[in-house]
Amino acid sequence: MKDGVNGVALTIFILFFVAVTVMGFMAARWRRASTESLDEWGLGGRSFGTWVTWFLLGGDLYTAYTFVAVPAAIYAGGAAGFYAVPYTILVYPLIFTFLPRLWSVSHRHGYVTTSDFVRGRFGSKGLSLAVALTGILATMPYIALQLVGIQAVLDVMGVGGGEDTNWFVKDLPLLIAFAVLAAYTYSSGLRAPALIAFVKDGLIYLVIAVAIIYIPVKLGGFDDVFAKAGDALSQKNPATGQPKGALFPGEKGQWGYATLALGSALALFMYPHSITATLSSSKRNVIRRNTTILPLYSLMLGLLALLGFMAIAAGVKVDNGQLAIPQLFEDMFPDWFTGVAFAAIGIGALVPAAIMSIAAANLFTRNIYKDFLKPDATPAQEAKVSKLVSLLVKVGALIFVLGMDKTVAINFQLLGGIWILQTLPSLVGGLFTRWFHRWALLTGWAVGMAYGTWAAWTVASPTQDHFGGSSKEIPGLGEIGYIGMTAIVLNLVVTLVLTVVLRALKAPDGVDETVPSDYVVDAGDPGVREELPPATAGAPAGH
Repeated sequence: MKDGVNGVALTIFILFFVAVTVMGFMAARWRRASTESLDEWGLGGRSFGTWVTWFLLGGDLYTAYTFVAVPAAIYAGGAAGFYAVPYTILVYPLIFTFLPRLWSVSHRHGYVTTSDFVRGRFGSKGLSLAVALTGILATMPYIALQLVGIQAVLDVMGVGGGEDTNWFVKDLPLLIAFAVLAAYTYSSGLRAPALIAFVKDGLIYLVIAVAIIYIPVKLGGFDDVFAKAGDALSQKNPATGQPKGALFPGEKGQWGYATLALGSALALFMYPHSITATLSSSKRNVIRRNTTILPLYSLMLGLLALLGFMAIAAGVKVDNGQLAIPQLFEDMFPDWFTGVAFAAIGIGALVPAAIMSIAAANLFTRNIYKDFLKPDATPAQEAKVSKLVSLLVKVGALIFVLGMDKTVAINFQLLGGIWILQTLPSLVGGLFTRWFHRWALLTGWAVGMAYGTWAAWTVASPTQDHFGGSSKEIPGLGEIGYIGMTAIVLNLVVTLVLTVVLRALKAPDGVDETVPSDYVVDAGDPGVREELPPATAGAPAGH
């Protein structure tokens, strides 16, 4: 790590940061309607076309944490970190089957969140509340990790001083970045990250294109990169007595690799921010087209992952693996391009953090505030509450980052993936069938959440006694696998068995406010939401 502040890189970083800040505030005037509502603030007026949606979803799913953590996982453990590549390939055929249906029914009834749909489909505010709380809980550490990404860049640039510096001075740059993010998100809503995503994705593609050519040339070519990485990973870890990793996944790790990839693919579009970006699109076919072009990001991710091997080959030495890639950039690039690379990571944190805070705020407003505290809330009141909650969510994430060890934030994000996966039966199941009983879904969710949390609690690592990872022995198989997949299997078994029992007992079922035709409508079809009178446009049909 270079001594002192990298002034050139910092200047370039600040210039890009100021530029996207201006864009964030300008976005408030971008295709803005005269009325204030969650549709306008939280979903961008449901007006985004194919390319805006593509950049927004890309900016939402491929975050600063992705930029830092995927190659950091490979830097620390080798090829096991590549699980992120197959899971982002698996996810798009999966979402092609259900996201257009969710968009259509949400467009018909004015649903803003997944919990809105679950409440309308199963007639259960309790199940809706469970889905909402899970979404908020899983999103918080995810937002925190975006701030961790910014902090990693600032640390490598030498901003904020050393460990002995006063905490306020040390964290002041992060506090400023947070304040700017909070301000333009409050002002512009989803339009801000949608506009900034163009810059963010352009910078990331530029940096990866340069890095994948420039760095291997400086290191002697890919043959030398893989040879040096293989030698380094074959060395034994003093803490475990085992090799640090491998260039190829070993036989013992295959179950863990496969279940983690599949579980991550199933969970990705259960996250509230993924659905928020999806529902902001203007037409059903925008979603279908995006599922065919979003895999371009998987190509980028595969190239990005190789940076982990390059960091090993370059001899990067850091105590915190999250600093490996920022440090690689500073060591290998000229200072001016280091600033560009750091700006890509920093802006890559701002876009998803904004979307995540908006999504969490929408869940609170629609499914806690409106459903339980103020059922007669007007669209303007909903928008006001959501804006305030989005600030509180970001403050909570900031406190999380400043007050806790960074590895704790990462482990809680892994736990969040296990949690959010437990909402899959209610959301995806509900999009295709009404057979599941609402009480069975709620019980299955509770069992999956309890088992997943307990199993993650019992996982230790060389540095932590609890929540040390997301993999554990699969009961009955004796293989190490992703806890989230075991939990979702338990969830589904309980849901299926209880549904049979409750149907046999003729337990009271909730009222389904949807009809089959709701799941295939497109913008402009008769009866869709934009044709409803303003007084009813903010409320789901049947309420």
